Amino acid sequence: MDYQVLIALALSLVGGLSTSIGALFVILNPTPNLKMLGLLQGFAAGLMLSMSFLDLAHNAINSIGFLKANLWFFAGVIFFAVIANFIPEPTLAPVSDGKNKKKDQDDGGKDIMKKHRRQVLYSGIVTAIGISLHNFPEGMAVFLGSMKGLRVGLNLALAISLHNIPEGVAVALPVYFATQSKWQAFKLATLSGFAEPLGVIIVAYLFPSSLNPEILEGLLGSVGGVMAFLTLHEMLPLAFDYAGQKQAIKAVFLGMAFMSASLYFLEISLPAEMSL
Repeated sequence: MDYQVLIALALSLVGGLSTSIGALFVILNPTPNLKMLGLLQGFAAGLMLSMSFLDLAHNAINSIGFLKANLWFFAGVIFFAVIANFIPEPTLAPVSDGKNKKKDQDDGGKDIMKKHRRQVLYSGIVTAIGISLHNFPEGMAVFLGSMKGLRVGLNLALAISLHNIPEGVAVALPVYFATQSKWQAFKLATLSGFAEPLGVIIVAYLFPSSLNPEILEGLLGSVGGVMAFLTLHEMLPLAFDYAGQKQAIKAVFLGMAFMSASLYFLEISLPAEMSL
């Protein structure tokens, strides 16, 4: 294997495995209550919205034009809406009678969690898929940056690492709450990061000179549509239910600001002629 490819692969692994750090933040903390779940879901929703509109859709518009980018974006929305239409809504389990108020409150909280358990898990799985697709071109960027020199590749890998930590939170959080399995949450978050070294391998060996940039940008625009629909259809309602609208909205904007900052540092790490 070429030395430069090995360097790019190692750097992409550093960036990709940062999703595991995000997962550790979730599973090593004491189990949050429902309000904390709502706040963290709101934060993750902000990450997803920022990634969707300010990164994927924005880049698609700049690369293939406003009309084509919108067609790809809404194709992703419609595609995911059709899939989501076949997912049955979970029903609320009957609340058992308790002898005291504390027990009633505890049982009520458990019943609320049971109602949304399937929805939360579904949200986490689709988030992992969306983030994996988002991470794939980042692996390509690390490879191309490494071809420019170790300094560019290293800076890019470090920026992507920061960028990927909250993505690991976005994946691990709903999976952990839905399954109560730290291993499942950590595993899915880690697997979503492996899309980056996969991007390096594919761009280096399978089609290094035949990748159609217009098709790639269009597909990433569709991923943005999928993420936007997921966020508005699944994640925000959960955040509102658990944390209340006002607190959830604050968490959303905090997540958007965090992701925008990481996207900025990611952008300034790229050479002028490159973009994600």
